[in-house]
Amino acid sequence: MLGRLLEISVYAPEILESLAFYEKLGFSQAQVGETWPHPYAVVTDGRLFIGLHKYRFDSPSLTWVQPGLAQRLPEIEALGIELAFSRTGNDVFNEAGFTDPNGQMITVLEARTYSPPGRRPTATSRLGWFEEFALPARDLQASREFWERLGFATAEEGDEPFPHVSMTSDSLNVALVSNRDLDRPALVFAEPDMGERIARLAEAGWELSHDLPRALDRGRNALLVAPEGTRLLLTTGG
Repeated sequence: MLGRLLEISVYAPEILESLAFYEKLGFSQAQVGETWPHPYAVVTDGRLFIGLHKYRFDSPSLTWVQPGLAQRLPEIEALGIELAFSRTGNDVFNEAGFTDPNGQMITVLEARTYSPPGRRPTATSRLGWFEEFALPARDLQASREFWERLGFATAEEGDEPFPHVSMTSDSLNVALVSNRDLDRPALVFAEPDMGERIARLAEAGWELSHDLPRALDRGRNALLVAPEGTRLLLTTGG
């Protein structure tokens, strides 16, 4: 329904500062095109692509590419989804957006806005394997039904380390987490040796946030906050 995931789009008022942050963690830059009139950069670990936009919008946004977007929008609206915005036509770059029941922005574009670098999808950064996008949910069941309408499948339901529903697709996993346990979206990285990785980051001078979701052991889990505010949750995955 959505097409192919392009990036996690974020508002980055100081792009150079954000670029330096991610590159120090082992991310690479992708070559961007001239689609956007505002400054724009993309960083990737091979699996995750983060779009840094010096343009204020509902951030973060989960951004997909769907060729022939204008013709596909009626199918999205037929699911009972109200578009928050829609710009289509022969003389503009076609894009549209809508939100999930929790207010998470979802954007769909007609074409790619960057060229992926020659980096294998199995490559990782110093943070390890990108596992999923964690999304606070007021109503787990209503949220699950919404994402299922978009073509996601329920992969797991559990209570550890807190109540969640894991949704999967061919290009992104979304973890719906009770908003009692997670107050803001986070990019989740999971590795069995995450405790050792966290120790190495601390030794290298990385500042770890104390605002860790409850029920997570601080010895084996940590939170990094990027300059633009993106939250990177580091976990053992179990």
